[in-house]
Amino acid sequence: MSLSFLPAEVLSAVSHLNYNKLSEIRLRKGQPVIVEYCGRYVYLGGSGVAAGAKDGIAVAEVTPVLNAATGGCVYGFTEQMKNGFITVGHGVRIGVAGEYVTENGAVTTIKNVTSLNIRIPHDIKGCADSLFKTLFSGKPQSTLIFSKPGMGKTTMLRDIARKLSPRMNVLIFDERGEIAALDGYGEGFDLGTVDVVRCYSKLGAISSAIRAMKPDVIVTDELYGEEDLKAVQYAADCSVTVIASSHITDREKLKKTPFEYFAEIKSLGGKPVIYDKNFNSYCDCRADDGAGSIPFGE
Repeated sequence: MSLSFLPAEVLSAVSHLNYNKLSEIRLRKGQPVIVEYCGRYVYLGGSGVAAGAKDGIAVAEVTPVLNAATGGCVYGFTEQMKNGFITVGHGVRIGVAGEYVTENGAVTTIKNVTSLNIRIPHDIKGCADSLFKTLFSGKPQSTLIFSKPGMGKTTMLRDIARKLSPRMNVLIFDERGEIAALDGYGEGFDLGTVDVVRCYSKLGAISSAIRAMKPDVIVTDELYGEEDLKAVQYAADCSVTVIASSHITDREKLKKTPFEYFAEIKSLGGKPVIYDKNFNSYCDCRADDGAGSIPFGE
């Protein structure tokens, strides 16, 4: 994974940290750099974690960082910018704050950028062992993994896809370029023998890909709106199992989705709690014998 787009001083400081324990790098115009490290927000100093703001590295401007991350072609990421973020090399997501330009009530672009939130992807083999043992070791069950942002849902999806790939056709819908994170040469995370579809809209792409690729399982992330749920329902109607993630935590809303099981992640690297369709507790993976538990950062 390359973070070469970072300012030299920031890149040097980050090199002193353990990447497995680094989740976010927050750059704010004229403010000290803050990182989420070992599950805590701390200031970044010249040699890693700083004692306080006065010892931290400050960034005067953030627009040059965004330009460097996009290879000088921010306009090539216009569609992604409408969602408030872009995804660059190897699944690195950059949240963008500034002046949101709207048209007919919808965001069209972001200008006068003042903050960037750089989220670091991880590939932790074994992090989904307990969940896999319960729901996917036999016939995979239609499952939605949910939590607030930053709890490791996408990392868990990677591990599930990798474990399923030797015995069935797994199709990954990488709408945001984060699960497989393929580059222009087809290189990304090692997910085993899977098929990857990169798209902007799940609904149109899923129906085409089911006909073309005949998947047994579809793995996708960040379901939210009605169109995403229609795409999942279409796959279910075609007898294709969907394993997905969502930021939605409202259980009444989740009950209305076409999933048979739900897995809630309550802490970074924590084992999920599994519920059935009616949110009756099905299995608390935290209470098992601990086999396959690999906390994030190790």
